[in-house]
Amino acid sequence: MDKNILIAIVLGALILVAGIQAYSLMSLTSKVQSGGVSVSSPVQSGGGSGGASLPSNLQNLPSMVGGC
Repeated sequence: MDKNILIAIVLGALILVAGIQAYSLMSLTSKVQSGGVSVSSPVQSGGGSGGASLPSNLQNLPSMVGGC
């Protein structure tokens, strides 16, 4: 197979993949703007001020890794 044909096929595949990614990004952007996507975070960011409690498997982490 000719080198130029192979390069053209690879370039065409890359352009196709880029087009698919652009379409999915536009779709996701429109869903976020319309409120169709909800984000739920299991970890609350308290800014390091006291009230947050760690899960039970993380409470003894320093002893698990040989902490100081």
